[in-house]
Amino acid sequence: MAQPLSILVVEDDQTIREGLADFLRLHGFAVTVAPEGPKAMELVEGRRFDVILLDLMLPGVSGEQLCVQWRQKGIVTPIIMVTAKGLEHQRIAGLEIGADDYITKPFSLEELLARIKAVLRRIDPNRSVGQKFGIGPWEIDLSVLKACAFGKEVALTPTEGHILQYFAANPNRIISRQELYERVWHDQITDIGTRTMDMHIANLRSKLAIESAEPLPIVTIRGAGYMYKARS
Repeated sequence: MAQPLSILVVEDDQTIREGLADFLRLHGFAVTVAPEGPKAMELVEGRRFDVILLDLMLPGVSGEQLCVQWRQKGIVTPIIMVTAKGLEHQRIAGLEIGADDYITKPFSLEELLARIKAVLRRIDPNRSVGQKFGIGPWEIDLSVLKACAFGKEVALTPTEGHILQYFAANPNRIISRQELYERVWHDQITDIGTRTMDMHIANLRSKLAIESAEPLPIVTIRGAGYMYKARS
């Protein structure tokens, strides 16, 4: 049986915190709660979560400070920030420092659930594109680790397949090396990890090159990472 997806709820209001936890558990999530920043930091550094629901207005250490510290440490867990109604500057600031989405109080629990599912679709390629998907001119089938285009068939390694699947699930978005490494290799990136990943990307470009046809549309963004440029 698959493990339930895990969510960390960081909220100082006990009534709201307990209500959110009960609702999310009812919908099959494994929920951990933190009433303030230091406890949240301890939990995130000690284990892996699938999503963090983070209130901005926390005592002591704010949600913004937590988000900045986590991103600086290379933690790429999706963060949905909870902001007060009307504070548009907070929402913009939250997205700029690394939050994946935001929701404004008061919000319906159904809206929250929809936003969580949307974030999970973006980070989980199986939810977005499945085992069969297209990327550029290629049709990829991970069940048999094959790429096909223009009558040409190419064998893929499992790692190559997962790289392509993650790009296909996140089109037209800059993906940092840290993010790609964590999603595909499930580890924090190192210098060796960076070289390993770059080598895999180079091998894919070479392997899936087609003479006088479209190149593999995964481009390097200098100083930022990679992007899969999908057709609009």
